[in-house]
Amino acid sequence: MNAPHPPKVAGIDSTVPPPAHTAPPASPAPAAPGATAARGAPGALIQDRLAGWVSDLTTLHELTERLSRTTTLDDALHELLRAGAALAGARRGLVVVEPADGHGPDTTVGLGFARADLGHLETVPRAATSYGRLLDAGAATAGPGAARPRATEVPGADGPAPAGDLAEVVEPDLFADDALDPRHREVAARLGYAASYALPLTTATAGALGAAAWHYDEPAEPTARQRHLIGLYVGQAAEHVARLVELTRARATVATLREELLPTRLPRVAGVQLAARRRTGARGGGDWHDALPLPDAALGLAVGSVTGSGPSAVAATGRLRASLRAYAVMEGEDPVAVLSDLELLLRLTEPARSATALFAYCEPALRKVVLAGAGHSPPLLVGQRRTEFVETSLSAPLGMLACWEAPSVEIRPEPGETLVLYTDGLLHRTGDATDRAFARLHAAAASVPKAAREDPGAIADHILGAVLPDGPDAGDDQEDVVLLAARFA
Repeated sequence: MNAPHPPKVAGIDSTVPPPAHTAPPASPAPAAPGATAARGAPGALIQDRLAGWVSDLTTLHELTERLSRTTTLDDALHELLRAGAALAGARRGLVVVEPADGHGPDTTVGLGFARADLGHLETVPRAATSYGRLLDAGAATAGPGAARPRATEVPGADGPAPAGDLAEVVEPDLFADDALDPRHREVAARLGYAASYALPLTTATAGALGAAAWHYDEPAEPTARQRHLIGLYVGQAAEHVARLVELTRARATVATLREELLPTRLPRVAGVQLAARRRTGARGGGDWHDALPLPDAALGLAVGSVTGSGPSAVAATGRLRASLRAYAVMEGEDPVAVLSDLELLLRLTEPARSATALFAYCEPALRKVVLAGAGHSPPLLVGQRRTEFVETSLSAPLGMLACWEAPSVEIRPEPGETLVLYTDGLLHRTGDATDRAFARLHAAAASVPKAAREDPGAIADHILGAVLPDGPDAGDDQEDVVLLAARFA
């Protein structure tokens, strides 16, 4: 049974040239003498070759342009598999990213293979698969600037790949190979593929990154022209994948720093239940929260946002949070003094940066909260009988004025009411104007089911789901989102 033709991709007609496992074309019928002479003219041959080269260059340009528009590693790998399948005349494939330097990220993406199918492939000994041999070869020659192995010549193929192409592993007929690993034979029969073609992902600067393999339903192999085109394409794709690998590593580093700088667990304080939710933007921003026990069974709650993104903003967030903790221990009962000290520190140590912050001094036994804000959105009070914003004094962010000071506000939550603090990223991710974003937030808090109001975590989850119906990771993913909920007994 012949495999169905893959869809056309970026101007490629998947039926031309035909897959290698199809019957060879019949000999052309004899042509008229005049036509033979005309067709054999040197000018016509040159024109045909030029037309073929232009077509190939156009195809590669379209495919690489589509690949360059991908911004995540996962999207790039899926695009690589789709384009490679069209170029090689295959229907299925997989790509394994496993940088030889051992720093990750390690991932496997399939085309036409379900997750369970990829699991079956992982049970095959690594050295028995085409991509596994390429991965092992890349690990053996790891390191930037390592020499690339020469193209592999396969008996029975149309010939070796042109000089300068990447190394390749061609398995034109798996079941005709007496040396095929028994487990590989079993998995290939179960998944229904009979041939494969694999290329490594490697660059001169990043070294070996992984390998990609495409699988045929019947004995087959790409032609010399197909191998040449896919080799050129994979060479360009490897450079793009290398950049995305570095970007993924940077994002993971920023996320780790944020996890280390922000509290990993919330304190247990009598008379109050705490819950926090946080979503980090793609570049790693400066939103933060904190909850710390204070003398006399008091509790300090804080949320804030530092301007900027990336590692510098994360580092500034850590410094600001640590300083606020120190000021809160010394004079937490006066939130205005805490923020004033924080503003002075920020202005002296980081004059080019500003920040918003809100600090609340809570006495759970008395259900008393004194809070002050600096350019921050007002918190929400959510209870069985009311849902309202806490009216705080308008003030500029920290670092914007020569001297910051604004009056504090005292509130007395009723038993069972929850104080919800949040950062502006929650409003920004809605994409609405400020007044509409506040209205959406209020409506989300007011619609919390009565049963869920007993749990601050359920309240936070409901607000996130209602304000951002497409999920907290959708919308403007450059914005951080932080929620801190405190329910008073």
